[in-house]
Amino acid sequence: MQINSYLSFEGRCDEAIAFYRRALGAEVEMLMRFKDHPEPKPPQMLPEMNDKVMHASLRIGDTVIMASDGGCRGGGAFHGISLALSVPDLPEAERRFNALAEGGQVQMPLAKTFFSPGFGMVADRFGVSWMVMVQA
Repeated sequence: MQINSYLSFEGRCDEAIAFYRRALGAEVEMLMRFKDHPEPKPPQMLPEMNDKVMHASLRIGDTVIMASDGGCRGGGAFHGISLALSVPDLPEAERRFNALAEGGQVQMPLAKTFFSPGFGMVADRFGVSWMVMVQA
């Protein structure tokens, strides 16, 4: 069994993909736009969504993150989740942390802790929370 994260960017998925490619070296494994949806299209699929991302699959290291422009959240927002990024050394942690912090908000600066030579928390420009840590 495998569990993957699915992120909804509410119209900013192309921007998010470009950001994660630059910040984390993400590779796009699959991308389908709403206009590529097989017929018949459901009535809720509005024409202005045609060029938006219906589904994307991004590989970041050994992990796959899925993403969309669609409204996957439903009602209220759930804030009790972060993506954890484990890297082999402090220079890599600093590079990735700083890239994710660009346009975002540092919640806990990258620093030495009792469990890691480098750990920090940041919300990126899309509001996705990340924990960056050097593997002990």
